[in-house]
Amino acid sequence: MTNPSLRRLLAIALLSLLSACGGGGGDSQTASIQKPEASTPPASAVPPAGTATPGDSVPPPPLTTPSSAKTVSFTRQEASRFLGRATFGPNMAAIDALAASNSDAWFKAQFSKPQTLHRKYIDSMLAAEAAGGEKTRYPQFYESFWQQGIRGEDQLRQRMAFALSEIFVISIQNEELVARPRGVASYYDMLGQHAFGNFRDLLEGVALHPMMGLYLSHLHNQKETATRTPDENFAREVMQLFTIGLYQLNADGSLKLSGGKPIDTYSHDDVAGLAKVMTGWGWAGPDRNWMRFNGGVIDADRDWQPMQNYPDFHSTAEKRFLGQAISGATSGEADLKLALDTLFNHPNAGPFLARQLIQRLVSSNPSPAYVGRVAAAFANNGSGVRGDMQAVIRAVLLDPDALAPAGTTMRTGKLREPLLRLAHWMRAFDAKPANGRYRIYYVDDPLAGLGQSPLNAPSVFNFFRPGYMPPNSALASAGLLAPELQITSEPSVTGYLNYMQATIANGAGEYRDIAPDYTRELALAADPGALLDRIDLLLMHGSMPARLRTQILAAVNGVALPAATAGNAVQVAAAQANRVKLAIFLTMASPAYLVQK
Repeated sequence: MTNPSLRRLLAIALLSLLSACGGGGGDSQTASIQKPEASTPPASAVPPAGTATPGDSVPPPPLTTPSSAKTVSFTRQEASRFLGRATFGPNMAAIDALAASNSDAWFKAQFSKPQTLHRKYIDSMLAAEAAGGEKTRYPQFYESFWQQGIRGEDQLRQRMAFALSEIFVISIQNEELVARPRGVASYYDMLGQHAFGNFRDLLEGVALHPMMGLYLSHLHNQKETATRTPDENFAREVMQLFTIGLYQLNADGSLKLSGGKPIDTYSHDDVAGLAKVMTGWGWAGPDRNWMRFNGGVIDADRDWQPMQNYPDFHSTAEKRFLGQAISGATSGEADLKLALDTLFNHPNAGPFLARQLIQRLVSSNPSPAYVGRVAAAFANNGSGVRGDMQAVIRAVLLDPDALAPAGTTMRTGKLREPLLRLAHWMRAFDAKPANGRYRIYYVDDPLAGLGQSPLNAPSVFNFFRPGYMPPNSALASAGLLAPELQITSEPSVTGYLNYMQATIANGAGEYRDIAPDYTRELALAADPGALLDRIDLLLMHGSMPARLRTQILAAVNGVALPAATAGNAVQVAAAQANRVKLAIFLTMASPAYLVQK
C-alpha cells in the first residue's frame, strides 16, 4: 500500500487536520474545578451573533415548538447519513432497510428492541472463566463495549448510552472503578436503560449509582461537624456538567447577559447547600449499619445496586440551594428528590442537554434555532410531558438543520471520534472474530492506537470539552467549536493512520482475529469506480468530494490487476485485496471522511 498517490494523500490528510486543530492537546484539569469568574467567560460561552438576550433589553425571538413525531423518508444516501449519527455505523442491510421504510417505523423498532446488557455479558465472561474457560482481563468492560456496540441489535440505545457516557462521565482511570467490572458495566446499562425514558429518572440513576458515588466521592459522604464539611464534588458537577451549566441560558441555548456579562447559574453557597443533600449515601444492603456504610460489610451486588441513605450520616441542617430551602427534619431520600426535581425543572436543563446531545450526534456548532427546537421538545413532548428522552432524540436527529444537505461552510458537522471511526469500519464491513469475542483492550496510546478507550476519560470533563475551541486556528478565528480536536495532535493523527492501515489490512483486536468481510468489495476490484461507489455509500453516505474520488481512483488504478490465468490465482487475489484495502484506507484517512457532515 505504498505509492506516490498514497503518500500524497496521507500528507494532505495530516496537514489538513493539523491546520484545523492548531496543535490540539489534552486537558490537565482534575476531576473538580472551581467555578470561573463570570466576568471572564470562556470563549465558548459567547452568545451566537445576532442573538438577543433578556438582560440587554431586546427579547429573544419566539421559538417554534417542533413536532418530534414527524415522519421522514430517506434515499439510500440519506439513510446512510442518518445511521452514521444514530448508530455505531451503517451497513448495507441497514441502509437498504431504512431507505425502504421511514423514520417513524425505524424509531418505533429501535425504541422497542430489548436492551443488550453489558453486566449480563460480563457475568457470563466471569462465570466461564470460573469454570476453567478463557481468562478475562481488565477492564472487562472494553470487550463488552465492542461486542454489544458492534453486534447489538439495539443500535440506537447503545449509541445513546455512549453519548450519555460522555456527559455523565465516570472513568476507569479511577482505580476504585477498574476493579469493579460489574459495577462499571451496570452504570453503562443504567445510561442505556434511561436513554429512552425520562431525563428525571436518568438524573436519579446517575446520582444514586455507586460507581458515580465512588468517582465523584459522594459515596460515604458524611454530614458536617465542627471539623468537617460535606464533600462538594458531586454537588458541583451535577450542576456544572450534568444539568444546568455555569451560566443562565435562554431557551435557544444562548447566554443571558446583564451589562454585557453572563449571569451565574449558581454560587458556592448553592454548592455547599447541595453538598449537604448528598450526605449519608452509602452501599446498598439489607440494613443501615455504620459498617456497611463505610464498606466494612460487602454484599455481592453492591457495586450495581442504587445507593441507600443512612440517616446517622445525613445532614440535619437546613439546606439552601437554587432558591430552595429544606429544613433539617426531612429524610435523605426526600432531600434528594427535591434537589433533583429542582435541577430537572430548571430552565437551563433543556437547552443545556439539547446542545450537548446535538454536539455528540450531529454538529459541533448547532444554530440557536436548532438548540431551541430540541429544548422545546425537552420541555414538552407534545403531550405535556417534560424530559421525554424519546422526543428529545427524535428532535435531535430529525431537525431540519440535521436533515439539510451538507453545506460547505465550517459550521457543518463534527469531527468523528476515533472510537466511532473504528466502530464504523467494523459495522460497515461486518468485522467479527471467529470465537465471537471482541478482544479490543487499551487503544489509548495516540501513537500506537486511537488515543481513546470507552469509559476511560482523563477526568469528569470527558475526553474533550463541549466548548473546546482549538487555539490559533481558522476555527478559533471564526468563533467555532471543535470539541474532538482537543484530543487531536500530530502524534494522534499519525497514530490513527498507522492503526487503521494495519487494522484494515490485517484485522482488529488483540490477536488481529476480528476479521472484516470484504467479499462484496473484492468482487468489484476490477471496477474501481463501482468499488468506490460502495465504499462511499458505506463510509461517507455518498458525499465523497470529486477531487478526493479522483485521487483515490488514481491510487487504486495504480495497483496493477493481472489478467487471471490458470496459474496466477494467488497474485490476482492479492492485487484485488490490495485495491480494496487501499480504497477503504484512503477514504478513512481523508479529512472529508474524518469530518462527519
